[in-house]
Amino acid sequence: MKVPVKWLKDYVNIDIAPKELGDKLTLSGSKVEEVITSGDEIQNVVTGKLMKIEPHPDAEKLVICQLNVGSEELIQIVTGANNMKEGDIVPVALHGSSLPGGVKIKKGKLRGIVSNGMMCSEEELGIAGDEPVHGLMILPQDTPLGKDIKEVLGLDSAVIDFEITSNRPDCLSVVGMARETAATLGVPYRVPESVFTPLSKDNIKESLKIEVRDNLCRRYMARGVKNITIAPSPAWMQEKLMDAGVRPINNIVDITNFVMLELGQPMHAFDSREITSSTIVVERAKDGEKFITLDEIERTLDSNVLNIKDGERTVGLAGIMGGLNSEVKEDTKAVIFEVANFDGTNIRISSKRLGLRTEASSRFEKDLDPNLVELAMDRACYLVQQLGAGEVMEGTIDIYNEKIESHTLEVDYKWINRFLGTEISANDMKEYLDRLELITEIQENMLIITVPTFRSDINIKEDVAEEVARIYGYDNIPITLLSGSSTRGGKNKKQHLEDKLVSALIGNGLNQSISYSFVSPKVFDKILLPKDSTLRNAVVIRNPLGEDYSIMRTTSLPSMMEALARNYSRNNEEARLFEIGKVYIPSNDSSKLPEERNIATIGMYGNVDYLDLKGIVENIIDILGINNVSFQRESSNVSYHPGKTAALYIRKELVGILGEVHPDVSDNYGIDSRCFVAEINLDVLFNAANLDKKYSSLPKFPAVTRDMAIIVDENVLVQQIQDIIKKQGGSMLESFKLFDVYKGSQIPADKKSIAYSLVYRLEHKTLTDEEVNKVHEKILRSLEYQLGAQLR
Repeated sequence: MKVPVKWLKDYVNIDIAPKELGDKLTLSGSKVEEVITSGDEIQNVVTGKLMKIEPHPDAEKLVICQLNVGSEELIQIVTGANNMKEGDIVPVALHGSSLPGGVKIKKGKLRGIVSNGMMCSEEELGIAGDEPVHGLMILPQDTPLGKDIKEVLGLDSAVIDFEITSNRPDCLSVVGMARETAATLGVPYRVPESVFTPLSKDNIKESLKIEVRDNLCRRYMARGVKNITIAPSPAWMQEKLMDAGVRPINNIVDITNFVMLELGQPMHAFDSREITSSTIVVERAKDGEKFITLDEIERTLDSNVLNIKDGERTVGLAGIMGGLNSEVKEDTKAVIFEVANFDGTNIRISSKRLGLRTEASSRFEKDLDPNLVELAMDRACYLVQQLGAGEVMEGTIDIYNEKIESHTLEVDYKWINRFLGTEISANDMKEYLDRLELITEIQENMLIITVPTFRSDINIKEDVAEEVARIYGYDNIPITLLSGSSTRGGKNKKQHLEDKLVSALIGNGLNQSISYSFVSPKVFDKILLPKDSTLRNAVVIRNPLGEDYSIMRTTSLPSMMEALARNYSRNNEEARLFEIGKVYIPSNDSSKLPEERNIATIGMYGNVDYLDLKGIVENIIDILGINNVSFQRESSNVSYHPGKTAALYIRKELVGILGEVHPDVSDNYGIDSRCFVAEINLDVLFNAANLDKKYSSLPKFPAVTRDMAIIVDENVLVQQIQDIIKKQGGSMLESFKLFDVYKGSQIPADKKSIAYSLVYRLEHKTLTDEEVNKVHEKILRSLEYQLGAQLR
């Protein structure tokens, strides 16, 4: 909320600079977003009077001017301007001054004559309007000399932009921030004048009836104003409105906006001629009802929206915006002022549903104090009288069924000191709280606090301690160590494992990517998912950002393909990415939340193949200390290439899938290159992880190495071969490694040659050739018997 400092000064005496005020308010708990000051770029520019003008001896278009700028000596300036005369008062930029746009003014010579500055135009001061301005700015003759031009032209104004939290609706007003300012500075503040005398003897109760048919309206007040003269507001009101970011319209509308900004209570003015039924009804709209608001947009309402009606005809959306059919016009002669209080939750929901958020709705949705209604009505009527805008009628219609009263709290001041770690006296606490209108009495050690209705956020003793702390000054509270028992913070097992996983993936040359968990239903077709696939059963978002983000993803493949496609479209020759995120699997029981699975997704294209992807996965498995892992051929997943894809298992539990993405899927994403993706269920992976490291001593006995190359059918998997080697090698087999796969002219067309290096060793003795040959032959026989392998 933007609060002009000049407006703030109407209610509280401020003798410090705006930026210093902003700092002090921040320290007392009011979050200042920005202090906006106009004229900061203008420095050392003063008013001066032209005492003498002489022609330049060496330049026909230049003149030499002698100016009085309030000092004993005259200032000499050479200029090419010609719209001034002796006796005129003009802005003078002295030596060392600065102007908007970073312009610096220094003394110098023009055609050999010394010039000690520059006389300024509106354009040079940065205050010219849209129309072009020629010549110097001529100031009124009664302008004092030597005065800062910012002060003379009102360019020294400042606006403080506050971020008001949702629990402090009382601060959504100039008066509310004046109260905070006064409490911060330790000075009193003034309440705006609101006493008025009705000038019209007509009573509104005789000509208008109010019916409140829904408890969403907690209070409704109405008064009438007759013999209105619609005209522009006075300059002071227009200036305040514009400084606060509100466009002036006319005196009646401006009064309603002024009161809203000043007191924080929205109000509305209806043209009396448009209330033809002489009855205002507050009730819910009908489903599908059409209504044109003041912004000339037709909106479709439903039964959750609270309406203000002229009998049966809607004339306003309660707490949001009035209707075009009842706006104040230039020939309006009588108005009905409406000041009301509505349920904040309903206003927020209705405002969001209609896509219409206004200054009024932003205040109502934070639950305003119903007791503010009467003060706002009185202030509006006072301003009508002061501006001569009309005659306030006698009588007030006020429907207020459940009046809210102030409440009291009892807090031990010693407890507050223990809580804050301070030594503030009870009398000082009373002073701090009284400044905030939390009227306090001291009874022994207890503070008896009367909490006004506009402070609905103060309900427990901790709230009181916060008020004391912020006025005492957070910067004055001493630093204290925690007392009592505490637990040492740290990461849990899952977080440690995730850190290791991320480090491993980055170490393998991958870059981390992050994508939304919401996707479009269209992605299922792009990854060739069958129509009957259970993955198409996704969680639908009630209020999506759009169709492209309307469901929660059930597979991470589309997100990774989008990331790869984005890199490919930007001509990146290769990409190696990984993402750690969630997929959401709906429960068969609609009352239960969906299952959230943690998935690590790896995606690559460029100078890579399946073995690169598999190597990364194997490296992760090794780092996490996982055993009993196997890779099995996977051909049923239609999103992947059926001959170049494997399923990853730990024992018999499926962990994920890895392989080459189906070429049609790559085409759907506009990628003319082979893509390789792995989707790994981290919940299963982490459950099987074992970070306990066991070290063994260096072997004392030598190893025996044997190489073997076998010819097998082309469809035989390496995993099958390795399972047999591992099983038949027993405890004697220390390790084995695949070092060659060959297909060529020396091998039959439907065969392939697979070569392994095997290492044999025992811990307690040296192996003999006979012992090694026995185990080695056993492995070869098993390969021959089970897979039809032939030794090459």
